Order: sequence, then structure tokens, then C-alpha cells
Amino acid sequence: MSFAVSTHELSKRFTRVEALSGLTLDVPRGAIYALLGPNGAGKTTTLQILMDLARPSSGSATVLGVDSRKLDAGDRERIGYVSENQELPLWMTLDELIAFCRPLYPAWDPSLADHLADMLELPRRRKLRAFSRGMKRKAALVVSLAYRPPLLLLDEPFSGLDPLVRDQMLEALVEIAAQEGTTTLLSSHDIAEIENVADHVGFLRQGRLCVSEPLDALHGRFREVEALLPQDATPAVSPPPHWRDVERSGAVLRFLDSRYEPGASEAAWERALPPGTSTTASPVTLRRIFLALAREEEA
Repeated sequence: MSFAVSTHELSKRFTRVEALSGLTLDVPRGAIYALLGPNGAGKTTTLQILMDLARPSSGSATVLGVDSRKLDAGDRERIGYVSENQELPLWMTLDELIAFCRPLYPAWDPSLADHLADMLELPRRRKLRAFSRGMKRKAALVVSLAYRPPLLLLDEPFSGLDPLVRDQMLEALVEIAAQEGTTTLLSSHDIAEIENVADHVGFLRQGRLCVSEPLDALHGRFREVEALLPQDATPAVSPPPHWRDVERSGAVLRFLDSRYEPGASEAAWERALPPGTSTTASPVTLRRIFLALAREEEA
């Protein structure tokens, strides 16, 4: 498999704080990869290293096959980057910003810039200083996509935005990814929004990557299980490690199975639980999965 982004044992320390610890991450070409985690998990630091805005303390990172520490102007023309607090020339209108950026990128597509501005409902002749926070984020997205970069890096692109703006930005991202095969790596703590667009996910916690896999595979191996125990059953069950968030309320035992396999798991539950126990299993949301993983990391 070919990767647009790869890191190997990437670490970053700020004086006494270790922001990243041994991060090994592979983002397949053409993927929409969501790097999830709470604030302070190391997501922004990761993207800054990929853009060579910060240098790793150890380890390495490659972006489109190039060492991130050696990115030149030509390499950067193939990367779109939008950060949560990205600065824009507020004295310009959107049309002026587009005109300013156009000669900087040989692959700039004026028709795509127009399409994106219209799609995101941005006023073309209003000064950027009069834009709302969401409008500024959308303007940054327009000029980051208009030169059709094969790689898009988005740092908390939906943070603090209202649902309508988030939906508009997601629609633009999905459209471009489908048409261009753009690889997108975005960091976020907004799990509900990401679940609708990402096809790969990683969970970063205290600088460490806990999970990284295709979203379908992650959903496939997690099930919420509810077991109805016989009235005279004793709680002598010793749950295996992949039973997470185990709790019992009366005759009902609930847990999250992180190694679900159709047929095999049902047989395993039957062996592990008292005779006469009935079980039901349900798919779970991405939010439920990552809350369980976060609690486990805290334990």
C-alpha cells in the first residue's frame, strides 16, 4: 500500500512536556484520515511537524515521499494546509485573496476557486475582517483547495463552528476527495462529525497512538453486549481483557467487546457466561468506542 504520510517513532518534547511519544502513523493515499483525540493529545503538533512548522525531537516523517524537514517550495505547492487559528490578510476581500494566491500556485484552478466560494456561500467583495470565524475558515479552505493539492492537512477545521458551516465544509471536502482522490488528514475532537466522512481513524492520547485502522474495520470489531443472567447466577465471571466497560446491574451484565467476530464471539460469550444466559449484541458509534478507549488509557 502507498502512503501519502508516514511517521516513524516520532517524538516531540517541549522542555518538560512530551507532546508526542513514538508516533508511527501511515495515511494511505486517497484516504480521509481522521486523527482524533482530546485537546492536548498531540494532534496539532503532529500536523505542524508534517508541515515543517515544528521539528521533531526524534523520529522521522515523510510527506508525499519527502522528508518533512526537507520540504521545498515545490513540495509545499502540493500540500493544502488549514489550521484552527490560521491568519488571513484581513484588509483584503475574498476576491483579492484569491487573486493574490493564484500566481503562487502553478496548478491554480480559477473555476474551482469560484465553485468553492459559491458552494460555501462566501461574499466575494467583503473585507475578510468582516467575516465571521466560520467564514474565515471557509475562505482558508477555498484557497487551500483551489490548486488541487494531492494532500490536504486540516488542523481542527470544525472547532467552534456552527452546524451549518460544518456541514458546508464537510460537503466541500467530500466532493473534492471524490473528484480528485485527494488524501486528507484532519485532526479533530468532534467525533460525531468525523464519523460521516472519514474512512480511516486514529486515536491519539497523551502523545501516543492507541488505535489506527480503517473505520469499517473498527466498527466491525466492536459490539455492545447485553447479557441477561439467570436469576441464581453468581458473578464469578472473570472478563477477558477485550471486554471493556464491564458493569452489572442486577441480572443484566453489559460490556463492550473489542474483538467481535460473527459466530465465534457468540460462542465465546456462551462459554464464559453462566449456563442459561441470553445475549444480544448491537453496533456502536465511533464516539462510544473512543470514550471506552480514553477511559482505558486513563486507568
